[in-house]
Amino acid sequence: MPVPLSQQHIKSRRICFSCAGAAITITPFPKKNIPMQIGPHQLKNNLIVAPMAGVTDRPFRQLCKKLGAGMAVSEMVASNSLLWGSKKTRRRANHEGETEPISVQIAGADPDMLANAARFNVDEGAQIIDINMGCPAKKVCNVMAGSALLKDEPLVGRILDAVVAAVEVPVTLKIRTGWDRGNKNALSVARIAEQAGIRALAIHGRTRACGFTGVAEYDTIAAVKAAVAIPVIANGDIDTPERVKQVLEHTRADAVMIGRAAQGRPWMFREITHFLATGERLPAPEVSEIHLVLLAHLHDLYAFYGEATGVRVARKHISWYTKGLAGSAAFRHAMNQLQSCAEQLAAVDEFFAQLAGRDRRLSYVEELAA
Repeated sequence: MPVPLSQQHIKSRRICFSCAGAAITITPFPKKNIPMQIGPHQLKNNLIVAPMAGVTDRPFRQLCKKLGAGMAVSEMVASNSLLWGSKKTRRRANHEGETEPISVQIAGADPDMLANAARFNVDEGAQIIDINMGCPAKKVCNVMAGSALLKDEPLVGRILDAVVAAVEVPVTLKIRTGWDRGNKNALSVARIAEQAGIRALAIHGRTRACGFTGVAEYDTIAAVKAAVAIPVIANGDIDTPERVKQVLEHTRADAVMIGRAAQGRPWMFREITHFLATGERLPAPEVSEIHLVLLAHLHDLYAFYGEATGVRVARKHISWYTKGLAGSAAFRHAMNQLQSCAEQLAAVDEFFAQLAGRDRRLSYVEELAA
């Protein structure tokens, strides 16, 4: 059982998952899994963290990998070379100490610019380049990037050819099922991708027009998997171990990609791995362990972004970690008023101490104000 860390311990010692003798203990995921390979990279399992803007930064990717994810894809890096010197882009291209393989997503609509972006990111340490043709955001689609590209299959082919030819590392692609329900062309795009030399294809089970509304469908993913030889990754509404099993069985996909469900619950990857191996659910994690997981995550955020930005970024993660827990609505509201690392850490310690007083394990409740 993990030993709770005092506030003084937190201040005097950086929490590290791998340091010998550190107080934090992470339950290892079972060895039994279904490995997936992308080019020369053998993943430890078939669970992949989806690229999410403003979420899958290096601290979050590294945490998910430590808690059982086989790979985590970075938030997208713009193909516009004018932005490569910006603080935000340099931070997104920072992979120092990150567990391999390192997958970086690029976005844009110009084949030459995307090819140059791929080279830039490989020079910065990327071992896999992922091309974004799945983002439904208006600001991305309005410049004919993201899922807007699905409307122009010849351009899709030119982009894929250019990026694959530009780098020696594997190139992967993320798409949606199509532009709208009347224009589902994932199968056609998948064949273009396979012909271009794309090494793995992730498909979100919604169209661009759907955004994140409605329910993801997996029949299109199953059809693509049956038609191409490259690995296919299923994405969309995959939020429980049972759903992972159902989607893998229905689609015959090689892997699943998990996005929003991992926000605030990065330990779900070890829970999924255990369920796939045994058919049984792990018990809910202990409050003391998740307290330490969150503290470690916060310290990584502060170190990565600096205090001012780190505090702002940390707020959303703290909110995700605590949503649904008893008393969390008032806690999250108060958290948004805090301005320093020390205040955040003290508030987190107090909240988790209250939780531990109620139950040894995490217990989610329905909150009307949540």
